[in-house]
Amino acid sequence: MTYRQDVEAMSALVDQNPTWTGVNPAHAARMRAQNKFKTNLDVARYTAKIMRADMAAYDKDTSQYTQSLGCWHGFIGQQKLIAIKKHFGNTKRRYLYLSGWMVAALRSKFGPLPDQSMHEKTTVADLIEELYTFLRQADAWELNHLFRALEDAEKAGDAAKVKEIEAKIDAHETHVVPIIADIDAGFGNAEATYLLAKRMIEAGACCIQIENQVSDEKQCGHQDGKVTVPHEDFLAKIRAVRLAFLELGVEDGVIVARTDSLGAGLTKQIAVTKEPGDIGDKYNSFLDGEYIDSAADINNGDVVIKSEGKLLKVKRLPSGLFCFKPGSGEDRVVLDCITSLQNGADLLWIETEKPHVGQIAGMVNRIREVVPGAKLVYNNSPSFNWTLNFRQQVFDAWQAEGKDVSAYDRAKLMSVEYDSTDLGIEADKWTANFQRDAAREAGIFHHLITLPTYHTAALSTDNLAKGYFGDEGMLAYVAGVQRKEIRQGIATVKHQDMAGSNIGDDHKEFFAGEAALKAGGKDNTMNQFG
Repeated sequence: MTYRQDVEAMSALVDQNPTWTGVNPAHAARMRAQNKFKTNLDVARYTAKIMRADMAAYDKDTSQYTQSLGCWHGFIGQQKLIAIKKHFGNTKRRYLYLSGWMVAALRSKFGPLPDQSMHEKTTVADLIEELYTFLRQADAWELNHLFRALEDAEKAGDAAKVKEIEAKIDAHETHVVPIIADIDAGFGNAEATYLLAKRMIEAGACCIQIENQVSDEKQCGHQDGKVTVPHEDFLAKIRAVRLAFLELGVEDGVIVARTDSLGAGLTKQIAVTKEPGDIGDKYNSFLDGEYIDSAADINNGDVVIKSEGKLLKVKRLPSGLFCFKPGSGEDRVVLDCITSLQNGADLLWIETEKPHVGQIAGMVNRIREVVPGAKLVYNNSPSFNWTLNFRQQVFDAWQAEGKDVSAYDRAKLMSVEYDSTDLGIEADKWTANFQRDAAREAGIFHHLITLPTYHTAALSTDNLAKGYFGDEGMLAYVAGVQRKEIRQGIATVKHQDMAGSNIGDDHKEFFAGEAALKAGGKDNTMNQFG
């Protein structure tokens, strides 16, 4: 229904209710247009369809990969989408990522915490709801400007302008996009995972990412000490998330199965196995230890299992955790991914220790031998030293090709002296092309940066503090922030408007007519910005 059609429908409805005195049908239609989604479950259903369509498009053309940036506050997410629409005209293939790491570090009532699932579990769902509140407000804010322009055109009797603006209102593209939401390892058992998944979906999540670590031993994917669970435990949680989606009517909901096995050398449990070659037996086949001949070789507290027809005394740490065989990480990743895709997951996440297209492609190609079309979500992590990694990769490639690299010290490639060298320039090209190359060669459907605004906030704050508390004083803010906002056309320079002041003024007029006390008059200093 167009805006004009909705006005007509509202007029008919108001006419049927003679006590609704003073209700302007155009105001009701306008407010309805500025609130496209009535509940966050509507958001989840809408965004799930977007993700499914994008996944299908990627299957046909790998250049159609998707991207997102992580955010820890609704305002940050809102400004990203406003910037995306400003610079690119639409939000196509651009999402948001909700990182459990950032929730732990920035949103917990306990204060800053490491990424170990110690923060309040409902904080994740609360942030999803907050993000969509801000994105929906961005819709209302943008449309409010269009409706004000429409009113001006109507008052001026400019029929052509009225038609032009109404067309823009009817074609308005929402700021609401998919959020890939991190549920860590589920914050407990499968029932706990189901309950939290429901909260997240009700908050608007169409995509939930879950990892195969032990919930109460959970570590950041780029730290040591990671402990994985047997496949059946992980699959129970995948089923719990799927059932939560189905219960709430989000039938297109997307599940990302993350494996930390590449860097995880430990397990807390020995898998249950009923016969040789089943999934439990495969998991146990990677356990480290020594084969023994008889019960006489068993000491107090030892754990012995039958593996490959022999008795294996499993290597066990004082913590009670069991060790995997060194070098078995990639094989375990491949098994994890195949098992997850065959049991309800839609996308994969392989946590790696470096950004290397060849490494990722090697694993994905093995997975695709069993599950064609397997696709990844990949963490373009700030935990990687991107400059050093790609300079080393270029150095190694050139050396393998027989090029002279004697002018470079591989151990010191991070040095600023290499920034303008042929190697530094080539490494930057590899970095710029990483997402395109990985989408094409390594099956990566979605690229994300987990913690960008954690780092950008710290960097910009450092620059402002250095100047403001130093010799620049107020010029540090004016030249470094406000002047750039004005010249780059960043809407927050009119922060009153961005926070909803104009929307509130219009509502006051809808409610009280000429008696409305509005904030946006001639004495509002926001007018200084034109």
